[in-house]
Amino acid sequence: MTVEIISCLTLLAALWYWSSAKAAQEHAYHAVKQHCQRLDLQMLDDYVAFKTIRCQRDNHGRLKFLRLYQFEFSSTGNERYNGTITLDGQQTLHIDLEPYRIVENELIH
Repeated sequence: MTVEIISCLTLLAALWYWSSAKAAQEHAYHAVKQHCQRLDLQMLDDYVAFKTIRCQRDNHGRLKFLRLYQFEFSSTGNERYNGTITLDGQQTLHIDLEPYRIVENELIH
């Protein structure tokens, strides 16, 4: 009886984690896509990849799990730059971009 309860709880925990991870990745993808559009950047490969998860205490001493995803973007279409997004659940904490080339648009007469 105890083995079955532990097995069920383990399965439920695994399903909860998978569902939570999937929702977080979808949020990360949409947040990065919008961020790149605002900065007139191209999100490459149309994908965010899970990098790591870490524990951190907030200002109130509560333990939080932060997920870090990485992605690639381009400012000109010729170079690839790396970026990361950090999430607390489905809340975006910050998006970091490598320094990238900015090309000014030239007016053609």
